[in-house]
Amino acid sequence: MKIAAEENFLHKEASVNNMKNTISKLLEQLGEDPKRSGLKRTPERVEQSLSFLTRGYSMDPVKIIKSAMFEEKYDDMIIVRDIEIFSMCEHHMLPFFGRCHVAYIPDGKIVGLSKIPRLVDVFAKRLQVQERLTHQIAHTLYDTLKPRGVGVIIEAKHMCMVMRGVEKQNSYATTSSMLGVFRKNLPTREEFLRLVQKTAF
Repeated sequence: MKIAAEENFLHKEASVNNMKNTISKLLEQLGEDPKRSGLKRTPERVEQSLSFLTRGYSMDPVKIIKSAMFEEKYDDMIIVRDIEIFSMCEHHMLPFFGRCHVAYIPDGKIVGLSKIPRLVDVFAKRLQVQERLTHQIAHTLYDTLKPRGVGVIIEAKHMCMVMRGVEKQNSYATTSSMLGVFRKNLPTREEFLRLVQKTAF
C-alpha cells in the first residue's frame, strides 16, 4: 500500500510539472517571456486553477446522491432553484456561467437538499457543453434516486460568445431536460416552469 501511494504521488507530481512546462511553452508561443516577474508563477497558478475547475472528474455523482438518500412518503414536487454554475466550454476552454434549477417528484425516497447543488457541481467542474451538462444532471438523479420524474433547466452566458466569435454581450442559452412525469404530464412541467420563474423571497 505504501509503495502504491508513493507511485501515485510521483505520477501526480510528474503530471503537474508537465502541465506547468506546457503552459510556459504556450506563453512563449504567444510572444511572452515566462521568466519576467509578472509571469514567473503563472504556469503554477494556471495549473492550480485548471485542476480546481476540472475537479469534477475525480468526483462520483452517484456516491454523492446515495450518501444522503432517505425513505419518505412525500410525493409532491421538490425544487432547488437558482443553483449557481461555473463551467468551462470544451470547445474553447472559456467559462460559461449562470444558474440551474432542479426539480423532482419522489417515489418513496428523497435526497438531502445540499446534495443537489453538489451533483450539479460535479458535472459543471468538467470540460462541458451546456446541453450535455443539463442531460447528465437530470439522468444521474433520475437513475439513482428513481423518482417519478426529474426536471432540469440551465440558463447560462458563454464567454466564447461574449469575448470572441459573434461577440454578443447579452445572449443567454437555455437548456432543459424533462424525464418521467415532467415529460409525460404537461401540467407538471408547466408547474415547474411557473415556480422557477417566481421570486424566491
